[in-house]
Amino acid sequence: MKVAATFEIKYMQYLGEDGKPVGELPEAFRDPKTLVPLFKQMLFVRTFDSKAIKLQRTGKLGTYAASLGHEATHVGIGASMRPEDVFAPSYREYGAQFMRGVKPRDVLLYWGGDERGNDFADAPHDYPWCVPISTQCLMAAGAALSFKLRKQPRIAVACCGDGGSSKTDFYAALNSAGAFTSPLVLCVINNGWAISVPRHAQTGAETLAQKGLAGGLHCLQVDGNDLIAVLEAMRLATERARNGEGGSVIEFMTYRLHDHTTADDASRYRDEAEVKDGWTREPMLRLRTYLTDQGLWSEEQEAEWIEECGRLVDIEINAYLETPVQPVEAMFDYLYADPPPDLLEQRQQAIDREGRA
Repeated sequence: MKVAATFEIKYMQYLGEDGKPVGELPEAFRDPKTLVPLFKQMLFVRTFDSKAIKLQRTGKLGTYAASLGHEATHVGIGASMRPEDVFAPSYREYGAQFMRGVKPRDVLLYWGGDERGNDFADAPHDYPWCVPISTQCLMAAGAALSFKLRKQPRIAVACCGDGGSSKTDFYAALNSAGAFTSPLVLCVINNGWAISVPRHAQTGAETLAQKGLAGGLHCLQVDGNDLIAVLEAMRLATERARNGEGGSVIEFMTYRLHDHTTADDASRYRDEAEVKDGWTREPMLRLRTYLTDQGLWSEEQEAEWIEECGRLVDIEINAYLETPVQPVEAMFDYLYADPPPDLLEQRQQAIDREGRA
């Protein structure tokens, strides 16, 4: 038989787990000074994450999805986009969203049950958080197609998890991008677990990146704990998209160091030794080592910055806690211009049950 086609999936890494370069760094990121602000942003995200979990544990926040261990991937994705681009997140890419202008108080409002947190004043082009798995990929695919039809030099970026890459929504999005050569970048953040389902149990694919081959997209697997690799992979994908060369599927290999959400107990399905091993490969450790070796970071600098992060996060927390709660009838007020009679009746019933006139 003849060979109809052959494919390969390349793996990108520049910093090893010990923080040492494993090869020549890409030209765009050879100056380590450019990485310091991004490392500081990663520390800010981790500080925010820790305080948000404490808020939830003390009853001041609803269920919260931690991003512990994902900082390099998230910050790298956000840093690689332009303000006019469109970002379609799932529900834990805070590092990317902060780079896009979303305020930490917005995140807290959303997880506190207030949908006003989904209205990003400083990231007006981006989609809201999407808890239904991978439907955001379709939204991004639609945005990408519109950019092409309008001849706008913009791209759309969507994130989903390893489990999300098994959804039909993901496949439909990548097929659309391939058929129309749309400027879409699909980021599969492979943290090893789709809640309690391990990566090996959810698909027979050798890599998740190769799923993009079905749609004719450029595919790449990346060490998602290596910020330099994340930045370079996104640089290549976004340039391809802007140059009319089509979309990409990038699989970022990372690890979820926290429970899936604060409503989850990962110890029921995940071995403690696995988590311990995950901490040896986490993104903060290797980038800290690299910057310290370059003479650009120190324990004293980190202590000072973490203290400043705590102060900045506390400002956001106070803004969230001091935001007046919406009246109960607000849930009826933003769906219809002219609400149907049955909803108006329910609205009045909700007010009456609160005992207000």
